[in-house]
Amino acid sequence: MHDPREPLTSPLDLRGRRVLVAGGRVSGRAVIPALLEVGASVTVADSDTSSLEACADLGVDTVSMDAIATDRDAVAESALVVTSPGFRPDSPLLTTALTVAVPVWGDIEFSWRIDQAEVYGPPRTWLVVTGTNGKTTTTSMLAAVLDAAGVASAACGNIGVPVVDALRRDPRADVLAVELSSFQLFWAPSVRPAAGVVLNIAEDHLDWHGGMEAYVQAKLQALHGDVAVVGLDDAIASTLRARAAAPITVGFTAHDPAAGDVGVVDGTIVDRAFGDAESLVETDAIEPAGPAGLQDALAAASLARAAGVPAEHIAAGLRSFRVGPHRAAVVRELGGVLFVDDSKATNPHAARSSILAHERVVWLAGGLLKGAEVDDLVAEVAPRLVGAVVFGQDGDVIAAALGRHAPDVPVDRVPSGDDAGVADATDVTDGDEVMAQAVRAAARRAEPGTTVLLAPSTASFDQFRDYGHRGDSFAAAAASLGPHDLAPTADHGTPA
Repeated sequence: MHDPREPLTSPLDLRGRRVLVAGGRVSGRAVIPALLEVGASVTVADSDTSSLEACADLGVDTVSMDAIATDRDAVAESALVVTSPGFRPDSPLLTTALTVAVPVWGDIEFSWRIDQAEVYGPPRTWLVVTGTNGKTTTTSMLAAVLDAAGVASAACGNIGVPVVDALRRDPRADVLAVELSSFQLFWAPSVRPAAGVVLNIAEDHLDWHGGMEAYVQAKLQALHGDVAVVGLDDAIASTLRARAAAPITVGFTAHDPAAGDVGVVDGTIVDRAFGDAESLVETDAIEPAGPAGLQDALAAASLARAAGVPAEHIAAGLRSFRVGPHRAAVVRELGGVLFVDDSKATNPHAARSSILAHERVVWLAGGLLKGAEVDDLVAEVAPRLVGAVVFGQDGDVIAAALGRHAPDVPVDRVPSGDDAGVADATDVTDGDEVMAQAVRAAARRAEPGTTVLLAPSTASFDQFRDYGHRGDSFAAAAASLGPHDLAPTADHGTPA
């Protein structure tokens, strides 16, 4: 074994040295093959026995997180700690590592350095997408454009495929459309993408970062490469243009763009940054329709243009794109009432865009706010609301905001023994039953022309496995309804 105190400048320096991986789930397991391929000796630390067993099956050592997190001598035997993105900077293992001068790389930092070291061939072109909302849709749109252009590419990162897996894939992906969360960016200080975008910034994950400025600083990491792209229609993201380290900055807007920007002219996305007012695609061809979908398309088009993709391929890619599940997806129409699953609206900023896309809304909201405030959201969307149903750990916080800013909007609470109109709603803890009761309560508020909208503005982990489970639960509950479940004052006809 090499001395763990020898300087570490490249993943190639890890041969014969021990690496401690913090977290044995998706991102932790993904880095194991790459670490073994550069000759490292790997130990995985986790508190979950099943995760450790899965890692042991890959041929590495494992250790209980509790056993090693504060063991300075054991941690000091490692040349590097590779951390999964969910671990906060003040978590015991990472604090111990820094105390004994062991460097800490996130899985994205490790992937970037592996790529730069040409472990899997010449470095890829990284196109990075971040922001509070719209990351997955934008990344997927970008991937569709790259595919339309015939570029060997992969969508990866926070979108579901670990970046290191995309680097190792055969056939090779030359361009990576990389969705990155603020957690991933925090632990990836070396990443310098060919182009990176910050879509928008709103309160989210403040409990993890410790405040708004730290959250913004993490997002800024995406703008440290060759081209920085920012959303000009967002109050905070627009200010990052002046703070970007990239030598070239581009803004995108739903309005007429200035020179150097991408925007909309007479219903067409126009490029004044990389082209001479070149038309890219008609806005009415974009899915999802509405302001949020347009912003995502503008961002994807800007990144693609930064990577040299011709206009005709951007048009083809955006026209072919279809929105994924749990992102403003219509799951049912019954008697003139739409049931829309936007479970991916996991913070107030995302819920705002979702609600404003509809004229009359019965809003389903609740879960974990993660330190975010909802008063401004409720005050803005109140004219659209014909009813609200709240649930989950912070449901009462949302209900209180509705009481302050939308006192005329009827609110049902699930679970609560005091809520009129919510049958059997006392002490309900099963997520699927909570959702079933919430949807029934919302349906009773819905008349033709109304949208029953799941846009929770919260994380889902208090009652559901993830936002996908929450959305699936909503869709199942909507599917179980009949005409008799809707508001009794209107003729809803037969089920659609």
